[in-house]
Amino acid sequence: MLRVLEVERSTYYAYVNRSQPAEETIHRAGRRAPGLSYTQDGKPISDEQISEWIMEFLAGEGANYGYRKLTVLLRRRHQLKINKKKVYRLCKQMDVLRPQRKLKVKHPKRLANNRVITASNQLWETDIKYGWVSGEGRFFFLMSILDVFDRAVVTYHIGLTCEAKHLVQITQEALMKRQLFDKAEKPVIRSDNGPQFISNLFEDACNELVMIHERIPPKTPNKNAHIESYHSIIEAECYQRHEFESYPQAYEVVSQFIQDYNRIRIHGSIYDLSPYEYREAVKQGAVKPKQIKV
Repeated sequence: MLRVLEVERSTYYAYVNRSQPAEETIHRAGRRAPGLSYTQDGKPISDEQISEWIMEFLAGEGANYGYRKLTVLLRRRHQLKINKKKVYRLCKQMDVLRPQRKLKVKHPKRLANNRVITASNQLWETDIKYGWVSGEGRFFFLMSILDVFDRAVVTYHIGLTCEAKHLVQITQEALMKRQLFDKAEKPVIRSDNGPQFISNLFEDACNELVMIHERIPPKTPNKNAHIESYHSIIEAECYQRHEFESYPQAYEVVSQFIQDYNRIRIHGSIYDLSPYEYREAVKQGAVKPKQIKV
């Protein structure tokens, strides 16, 4: 009949179900806890006995253990086939759960401040850009440090891995390139909240180098706008123009692009000069420095 009337079956049954009165919602309870567990050889052990064993552990060797380690003891000492979820439930019933451990913040988060940049080496931005090696089917990483005032890429790391230790290395390298390693005043370095940037290793290095590290709030890439703009440039003018067949090729092409970016590529925001040309022109007094509000 539905075929003759050219009506879809799903449409018909949806109409029928809507036209019928809604039945009272039935709330079904989950499966009841069995009240026992089994040993490795199949012997049933009641929850009451398991609870007694837990209390014995807490009074002795397991006094400082949580439910996960208590589960290990039950398996080892009494050969129980039991999971940590059940041990958690039993401990909760007996009110013997240890309080959740509170993580100690070693380095309090410093939020990015509004700043007016009037010269080089006042504010650096750092971030990570992914690239794709199609010939090898894998990603590579580009981590850069960019000077907000002159737009130059001070230094960078290209690799198949990108860890906090690489960030520390390029930060030290950037200070040496700008001859700031032994200076009292160093640039503020700004980043997002990626794992490399919030690591204790990097924060310890910043403290040792006497550098201020500030992080932008989540979902505010505009606070890191200059390096984000640089990433869009390298995506459009480098990554999209090349199909990398190997990682060495990607390394060579991207490295050459960054050199050309610093020395040759002109920027409309800095008098149509390249970053290096603008920095030198400001140094010689040939152009008026542009203030940047971030």
